[in-house]
Amino acid sequence: MRSGDRSRRRGPDRQRPDHRRTAVAGEAARIMQEHGVTDFRDAKAKAAERLGLGKSVPLPTNEEVAAALAERQRIFQGDTQPELLEALRHAALQAMRELAEFHPRLTGDVLSGHATEHSGVDLHLFCDTSELVGSALAALGLEPHAIDRRHRFRRDESEPFPGYEFIVDGCECVATVFPLRLRGQAPLSKVDGRPMKRIGERELAGMLGVA
Repeated sequence: MRSGDRSRRRGPDRQRPDHRRTAVAGEAARIMQEHGVTDFRDAKAKAAERLGLGKSVPLPTNEEVAAALAERQRIFQGDTQPELLEALRHAALQAMRELAEFHPRLTGDVLSGHATEHSGVDLHLFCDTSELVGSALAALGLEPHAIDRRHRFRRDESEPFPGYEFIVDGCECVATVFPLRLRGQAPLSKVDGRPMKRIGERELAGMLGVA
């Protein structure tokens, strides 16, 4: 057989889809949905290990895992997830109204609609003195717990920002506090690397159909 013939026969094999990549995406989505893992890298590593594929397996992108997670929710939680999402969005609206002085923005799974039973409300607040946010939360009786969260404004560099965890209407909330100068600049999404989608109180109220 001539070399050209061998090359033509190998061509389709090189173009064949790698089903291991799809399998890892599906298993990573299951881990995130059922066990509350939020870090895409951890979920993909755990998925590859559980599938016995080794460290050299080609991993899916975060976007592929997010798409697999959305599909799992449609299949397995189609009856319950809408009610859960609405409750989380109402809790978000309540928190945003109580914290209006800090220009709150909703982001994350509660905004995208991909929230699971392990998801919490993810808020961005803006204040040059983060302790003022803590004091406001305490005054509202929300018993805030101080935390740090890392965000990226450049692809190759992340930095810590102060924040608080608290409960509103039975729903876990996390508020990251950014300086006022960053109100118009969203950090980069872990899913697609683009600026995070965020909305304000009016937009959320419109989504919920409330005044």
